[in-house]
Amino acid sequence: MNQRTMLLALLLSGWTLLSGCATPPHNSRNPAPKPLSHVDAVIDESWISVPSPEDELDSLAVWAPPRGDLWVIATAKSTHRLVVLDGETGARLRTVGARGSALGQFERPNGIAVEGDLVFVVERDNHRVQVLRLPDFQPLAIIGADVLQLPYGVWLRPLAPGRLEMLVTDSFMADFRAGVVPPLPQLDQRVKRFLIDVDGDGAVHARLAGQFGDTTEQGALRMVESIAGDAANDRLLIAEEDRRVGSTLRDYTLQGRYRGFSLPVFDADAEGVALWQCQQQAGYWIAVDQVAPTLFRVFDRQTLAPAGVFSGRVTANTDGEVLHAAPSRRFPAGVVFALHDDRSVSAFDLGKVSAALHLGHGCV
Repeated sequence: MNQRTMLLALLLSGWTLLSGCATPPHNSRNPAPKPLSHVDAVIDESWISVPSPEDELDSLAVWAPPRGDLWVIATAKSTHRLVVLDGETGARLRTVGARGSALGQFERPNGIAVEGDLVFVVERDNHRVQVLRLPDFQPLAIIGADVLQLPYGVWLRPLAPGRLEMLVTDSFMADFRAGVVPPLPQLDQRVKRFLIDVDGDGAVHARLAGQFGDTTEQGALRMVESIAGDAANDRLLIAEEDRRVGSTLRDYTLQGRYRGFSLPVFDADAEGVALWQCQQQAGYWIAVDQVAPTLFRVFDRQTLAPAGVFSGRVTANTDGEVLHAAPSRRFPAGVVFALHDDRSVSAFDLGKVSAALHLGHGCV
């Protein structure tokens, strides 16, 4: 989530507003900002799409249809639509939707995920997840409108043919404008779990199957958006964006139990997180640190040990990212797509990332 919106009125906490973002005061609890972390490699972007600043792009999904094309689908918060790009070149292919609450319309779309030929779009201000069928973006269903309060991020896990699990982060606040987080006991509702069935006719049926979130000082999710999972290693990484306690990724099990471990505190906001599956249970996580230039932090998939940090030549202030590990025409080793400054999408060749950081696990 862009904290320029959520933290706009944090004057109640004695924060100083700087460029629309809240900055903690310099004291023993909130020490002075440290210098930006070391960058192990600077990697040229393979392409950067033509800017569209009016869109305020936020999150990304990727779809590889059977005929071999590669689409990147971005949510556009300010224009209340989806933007579709060619994943090989970055060329804009089309836009989808307009502002509204009917099927096929959106109100500040944020998180997005694709499974098969279904795309799931989280709408913050419609308080729901909308399901559409690709390639025509045919609206199919609305999920969670009766239980979601301020949804942001989404992760999908196939359970069986025609059945999915969907986790949605719900960053409702006690006082949104003042950035007041709910009391710890209420943070057990931070992630909503839905079970989704797609029948033989393509109809989508969903039900709420639970909710979770740690309620301790150490493991609570105070301001939350990005979420991603790794079924092979029973892991969820969930971004904590509240810089007052240190923005980081918290390590949860798939059932929603906090393991008592979080990654080192990021320099800025912990934003998008993507799993790079390489061999069996091995591989890497790539997490976004939202600074300029963006720091892409790489961690071992199993141990979460740091494996390196890279940046691009241009890419900055990244919100969402998505990783496509399968080969394509231009990217035989796969590609990671990332937002640049809310206005463009960048592409990084995973083969170049692997070579620059000397990664193993068959990630080439």
